Amino acid sequence: MAEYANIIVDIFNEKLDKTFQYRIPEAMKEKLTLGMQVYVPFGKRNIKGYVVELTDEPEFEVAKIKEIIGIATDSVPIESQLIALAGWMKKNYGATMNHALKTVIPIKKKSNAVEHKSVRLKLTEIEAKSELAEFERKHQKARVRLLSALIENPQMDQSMITQKLNVSGAVIRALETMGIVEVVSERSYRNPVSHLDSKGYHLTLNEEQQSVVDVIERNLDQKIAKTYLIKGVTGSGKTAVYMELAKECLRRGRSMLLLAPEVALALKLRRDASLALPDVPLYFFHGYQSAALREKTFRELAKRREPCLVVGTRSALFLPLPSLGAVVLDEEHDSSFKQDEGRTYQAKEVAWFRIAQAKGLLVLGSATPDLKTFYAVREAKIPVSTLPARVGGGTLPSIRLVDIRSMNCVESILAPETLSALKQTVEQGDQAVILLNRRGYAPLMYCIDCGKVARCPHCDIGLTYHKGRERLVCHYCGYSVPFPSPCPSCKGLHFHPMGQGTERVEEYIGTLLPPGGRVLRLDRDSTRRPGRMEEILESFARQEAQVLVGTQMLSKGHHFPHVTLAVVADGDIGLNLPDYRAFQLLVQSSGRAGRGEKPGQVIIQTRDVNHYCWQYVKNGDYEGFYDYEIALRKRRRYPPFINLALLRISYPMDWAAG
Repeated sequence: MAEYANIIVDIFNEKLDKTFQYRIPEAMKEKLTLGMQVYVPFGKRNIKGYVVELTDEPEFEVAKIKEIIGIATDSVPIESQLIALAGWMKKNYGATMNHALKTVIPIKKKSNAVEHKSVRLKLTEIEAKSELAEFERKHQKARVRLLSALIENPQMDQSMITQKLNVSGAVIRALETMGIVEVVSERSYRNPVSHLDSKGYHLTLNEEQQSVVDVIERNLDQKIAKTYLIKGVTGSGKTAVYMELAKECLRRGRSMLLLAPEVALALKLRRDASLALPDVPLYFFHGYQSAALREKTFRELAKRREPCLVVGTRSALFLPLPSLGAVVLDEEHDSSFKQDEGRTYQAKEVAWFRIAQAKGLLVLGSATPDLKTFYAVREAKIPVSTLPARVGGGTLPSIRLVDIRSMNCVESILAPETLSALKQTVEQGDQAVILLNRRGYAPLMYCIDCGKVARCPHCDIGLTYHKGRERLVCHYCGYSVPFPSPCPSCKGLHFHPMGQGTERVEEYIGTLLPPGGRVLRLDRDSTRRPGRMEEILESFARQEAQVLVGTQMLSKGHHFPHVTLAVVADGDIGLNLPDYRAFQLLVQSSGRAGRGEKPGQVIIQTRDVNHYCWQYVKNGDYEGFYDYEIALRKRRRYPPFINLALLRISYPMDWAAG
């Protein structure tokens, strides 16, 4: 048993970003493990620290080495591999060791020891506004405050409601009795797939899929760290390959981590895994879950010794999986795999480090691989398998461009030709998806009195109008004000909405559908309530709505066999920026149509029908696009031919020295 522990103290100071050695008391020697959080004397106070090394060798005079006071009661021991990962992140991303450790270790809040309660709105927005009007008529101010807040944010912490909104428990109980709200405990965890029936779900691979699995299996058996690319067109059955890989991983006694770039796609993968592999131990993890649930998952996996399957988003990379065998990144090209804010990291790089530790396999899947990934393929650094056709003999959808240069997009963002195709699709009993990567009702609000646009006072960015919430919102910093509010420039109250957002498109399409027709919307605003994203996707899959309007979270991975029309409402968004990901988004969006027995069509509205990108999108020619783009990048010295670093400096707006 080790005599000493090297500890990183929990202080964010670069001068203290090193280990300090402490003696392990006799009573702790059998309990103390790597990654545990302990209390130690530091100067004149006692503070918390992380055990990063256990040793028998004293680093200085034994008599001067202080003793560990105790193990934190909420300590989460983590394996040495995660300690090594934190050290690697410190070196590669310029973080302190303390900062890196807090990325890989869940931070337990003191309040978690108490049962956490929140209040959830049970009514639809229309029903809630009707009740709100009644409360306002009766001058029931506390009920008005509570219901107004819940309409804007359908689930809120109960302590915030009582303290910030000054609403008593009696008022909450009264609304609960009326069936308007429900009080939920964070300790009761819903199983979102418990209602699904796995009968009839058959995982049968075609010859091309089986060929890919066979190659990957051989790599698994070699137990050598390796990266592998699966390049398959949309609808080619990459998910079925992932499921078979998970089965083979677990059969060999190794765990698998399956990652998606966004929660919406992770939900779909979790559902597929639940149906395809009903007997496999399955965990689900993403950053929008409550801190209590994320910590619960971490603790369970830390104790687990048998292999399992974990589905999640990029933050799941820091889970302590037993005997990790493979990490799969679906839609590996997606920019969401890179965390730009706070504790920054690139999920692909972190995944490779974990696989190198475990001597496993990193599998990258995409119809439109990241250019840096495909460059590595062309340089023979990464092997690739292709799935060139859709499963079941399905064909890729036809793609046509609609020129909207002469169209007035203030009243409608959809051209007459597009509207005609949409109406025909609905009349035939099929479904359609409309993609517009711009949430809200209107991107800008124009003051008719002074001619200025309402802007964020912090970012100087135009405020977006959200009609359902009746607020103007900054999509950069989150600042918001009620609407209508006086114009900051002239105090006028006459505004005109400019442009179209998903909320406005949803409202407009609703007026065009026949009686009984229904439109759903999938964006960050419509999915704020926990569980709402699953409800929208499942409702559309059951054909309870004819049209689904959404942002880019709808563009990838989802399988709706009754969708025969996909509309990209504004194909020019991002097209003229120095970023090749616009091509990837357009191809992924096109892949939502024609995934069932009926052929599909894609309509892309554009103001530049002659742009070079369209010939590659229409033909689904990724390699042609790659050749064109990589030549430009080589000539202009862009990645992958050079490494770029971002140096970001920020300071308060009222800083005198600024």
